[in-house]
Amino acid sequence: MTDPRDTQALTTVRDLVRWGASEFGRRGLVFGHGTDNALDEAFHLVLHQLHLNAELPTVYLEAHVTPTERDAVLALLRQRIESRKPAAYLIGEIQFCGLSFYVDERVLVPRSPIAEMIEARFAPWIEGEPLQILDLCTGSGCIGIACADVFEDAEVDLVDIDAGALEVSRRNIARHDLANRVTAIQSDLFDALGARRYDLIVSNPPYVPTAEWEALSAEYKREPKLALEAGEDGMDIVERILVEAPDYLNEDGLLVCEIGGSLDEFETRYPTIPVAWPEFVRGGDGVFVISRADLVAWLETR
Repeated sequence: MTDPRDTQALTTVRDLVRWGASEFGRRGLVFGHGTDNALDEAFHLVLHQLHLNAELPTVYLEAHVTPTERDAVLALLRQRIESRKPAAYLIGEIQFCGLSFYVDERVLVPRSPIAEMIEARFAPWIEGEPLQILDLCTGSGCIGIACADVFEDAEVDLVDIDAGALEVSRRNIARHDLANRVTAIQSDLFDALGARRYDLIVSNPPYVPTAEWEALSAEYKREPKLALEAGEDGMDIVERILVEAPDYLNEDGLLVCEIGGSLDEFETRYPTIPVAWPEFVRGGDGVFVISRADLVAWLETR
């Protein structure tokens, strides 16, 4: 327990950020949900509680806080420590592809490297503009909504099996005023999509092996298990996507799918699949790209 006399000495924004980072390190918190270190996590929480923009000029870090403001900030920092909830859940918001998304514990915290591909309009794998896009296992809807923002003539379907996740995605559709082009659909992968066909299917499905999920830190277990864990080798959902996707892709369609840290499991199960692995400037890996034609040809030879 921190001595109250110590926190009374915290008088500036900088003091609070430093104290939060120190306490996070001392208490062994884990990061990876929008930030990757204690200092950045504390910074975002402190500025949120003080109603300050993250682009705050550094001179204002020396601004003094009132006792009431200090108490409110300390309460939020302590909540992060005691609950082990990632900062995005405590704030209820996170940036993805330059857009703001509402998030809560019904969905994963957006952090996919696919954001970089969206910003690049999926070059060089797509020429022109896809008109029909599917965000499969959508969660918050961040990937599909970001696609709709970049491809202004596209119609986008957001698909998830979980009703709670779809409530979050619909909230984000409304936030970005995209109800005329973006539709949230409850479906077990492709089951409810009927005759719909897409130029682009993008998916960040569950891909964590069961044993790995069981060993996750408390922060990651705050996220929905349904969106993470996918069987003994993590490939249960990916297998279904690979087998079923050709029936929902247009002739020149493209599948983009994230498998994150399960690259070894993917290559063990699918040693001959002709996928491409994009490289990311801002970090991240484990995203593969495959055309419908290549996927069909590979499936025929399995």
